[in-house]
Amino acid sequence: MKTTTVKAFGTKAADQPLEALNISRRELQAHDVEMEILYCGICHSDLHQIKNDFGMTAYPIVPGHEIVGRVTRVGTYIKNFKVGDLSAVGCIVDSCQECESCHEGLEQFCDQFPTFSFNSLDKYLGGVTYGGFSETYVCEDKYVLHVPESLDLAAAAPLLCAGITVYSPLRHWNAGPGKKVGILGIGGLGHLAIKIAKAMGAEVTVFTTSQSKVEDAKRLGADNAVLSTVAEQMSKYAGKLNLIIDTVSAKHDVNSYLNLLKHDGTVVLVGLPPEPLEVGAFNVVMGRKSFSGSNIGGIAETQEMLNFCAEHNITADIELIKVQDVNHAFERLEKGDVKYRFVIDMNSLKDFN
Repeated sequence: MKTTTVKAFGTKAADQPLEALNISRRELQAHDVEMEILYCGICHSDLHQIKNDFGMTAYPIVPGHEIVGRVTRVGTYIKNFKVGDLSAVGCIVDSCQECESCHEGLEQFCDQFPTFSFNSLDKYLGGVTYGGFSETYVCEDKYVLHVPESLDLAAAAPLLCAGITVYSPLRHWNAGPGKKVGILGIGGLGHLAIKIAKAMGAEVTVFTTSQSKVEDAKRLGADNAVLSTVAEQMSKYAGKLNLIIDTVSAKHDVNSYLNLLKHDGTVVLVGLPPEPLEVGAFNVVMGRKSFSGSNIGGIAETQEMLNFCAEHNITADIELIKVQDVNHAFERLEKGDVKYRFVIDMNSLKDFN
């Protein structure tokens, strides 16, 4: 298959900084869309992958799965995109399209495992896929999303991962008017969960270990904010909540949050703690409570999320950076020093020396 060489930003080893690289993109196929990448968000999973924390990284690696761009070319069979359209690519760029999950629009649960936008087996070129820290992306049209023109493009980029990761469980567990929703943790995921749950009509209570984030929760739209290290504050919410979205990616005591649920309530884990979490049997048996999990969303649901966010003027709180500042941004991300998402202006890649 013919390829085109494009400029990208990645690393050749876990202990090396990200730097300018040349990568290959496949030439346009009949069902493909090519986009110029305008902005790409930085997700904590990018950091995990470049550090090989999951033990599955193939180097060189080009991260990035929160990709917003503009269509530059379309394949001969493409009817739903045209040159100049605003477009996006999230986590998933291929799936089997044959299994039950794919037929139900749940490509994230594909029986043959989905192809992710970076560090997945590339079915076209061999090797692995390269992500959005690059000039262009080429993808089959069924995995490309339309970006509503009303959204701020840079601040919309994190919606492609962080946004859908919290939107999907909020929608699945019917967050809305009359429901009391808790958000555990205010970071890249949590701050968007607050905005989306509130827009759905739920009463939103935030739980955080940081006093400064208690104050920021109200700015983000939360009805209530609780310092989870203060037992007296926590006890006020015992048995009060229908749903809790748990965004914490470190080991923590989920039992204290199961105790905040009403009967038939659910704690949904969307963070990825590196160690197993213990759940006490009585904490789920008493009250028919559930401890569950959720992982991104399918393509149709991601488009639905983008449209919902456009309707309610929801985007991420971001710090826009140049590609030259990426290594420093990852250092800050590792320390939790960002409110609440870094986004790269990919136009700066053209000027990189």
